[in-house]
Amino acid sequence: MADGPARPWLTIVGVGEDGWDGLAPPARAAIDAAELVMGPARHLALLGDHKRRAMAWPVPFADGVAQLLAHRGRRVVALASGDPFWFGAGSSLTRHLEPGEWIAHPAPSTVSLAAARLGWAVQDMACVALHAAPVTRLRPYLVPGRRIVALLRDGAAVGDVAACLRDQGFGTSTLHLLEALGGPRERVRVMRADAPIPDDSTHPVAIGIDCAGGGRVLPCASGIADDWFDHDGQISKRPVRALALSALAPRPGDMLWDIGAGSGSIGIEWLLAHPANRAVALEADPVRAARISANAKALGMDRIEVLAGRAPDLLPDRVPDALFIGGGLSHALLATLWARLPAGVRLVAHAVTLESEALLARWQAEKGGHLLRIDLAQAAPIGARRGWRASYPVVQWSVIL
Repeated sequence: MADGPARPWLTIVGVGEDGWDGLAPPARAAIDAAELVMGPARHLALLGDHKRRAMAWPVPFADGVAQLLAHRGRRVVALASGDPFWFGAGSSLTRHLEPGEWIAHPAPSTVSLAAARLGWAVQDMACVALHAAPVTRLRPYLVPGRRIVALLRDGAAVGDVAACLRDQGFGTSTLHLLEALGGPRERVRVMRADAPIPDDSTHPVAIGIDCAGGGRVLPCASGIADDWFDHDGQISKRPVRALALSALAPRPGDMLWDIGAGSGSIGIEWLLAHPANRAVALEADPVRAARISANAKALGMDRIEVLAGRAPDLLPDRVPDALFIGGGLSHALLATLWARLPAGVRLVAHAVTLESEALLARWQAEKGGHLLRIDLAQAAPIGARRGWRASYPVVQWSVIL
């Protein structure tokens, strides 16, 4: 007789600020029957006396995962905030488990509670997790009329969010300070970002931002203005950058190598295309490498990885879905990439000098793909009149390995 499906040994329970009283009956039953209950000290305290053997989750989080897995097969409960699968610990645990080993009982998330208090439609607002991220992650979402819920690490971060909004020209935004939602300590206060910010916010805390002001808004299209980036002249100019990103064709979740990254504009715009995208920027000049990190942080794209070094001597470990060569083009680099990377990687390379243009022409003749010559000119004064001032032409080679 075939064995039936295994019973789950791990129960993931979402705990709200109302503690034991707010748990559904299946979650209460799992905790009562558990041989071990693991969770942050705050969540354990919210259960009061309704817990069996308790173990506080250690720091760093990964150490707790190893300890939990050591109890595989026993009746174990892992506690998390609200909905464990909404910016929570749920997926961090289940990726180590097989189907059938776990079950989850979520509670309302902070975002759901915030929407219920503010009357905002969840599907129409942005949610930004700032627990362990800089407040500049808000930058792409700052649009007059946009509604944002930001989840914060502690009360001190409220002032940081308000300062970010003021610095970016959105000081007239309305802030809804949401504290300990769903529990007896719940408090909702309303203020403007440019008003005095209270320093007594109670953890856990979130902010509902009704964005307003005359600050600059990041466009959605590729090829944002050059002055969004700090640079020393080593930057793919706006129209050329737009053509490069079109050829690179970012898709959700794709990884980019930006080789010879200069100001980081290509890699940063790649990340702006979708929140799941990833990018590694390689730059041989350490000053420029530091500038890439600063540019990325300023635009809320600090998740870019910056490597200071020269390709092909230094290349990332992770295989890209696409790569851009904006500097350091050479026969050795192209040969290394063809030998190392699997088929299907999208490559776009730019050349400005006659030597690098000839190199791309030779490789395109052998490997195929498309060559595009980009000639741009801008209107400029000539005495009392105007004429066209041409830029250096750029040759673009795009090919699939």
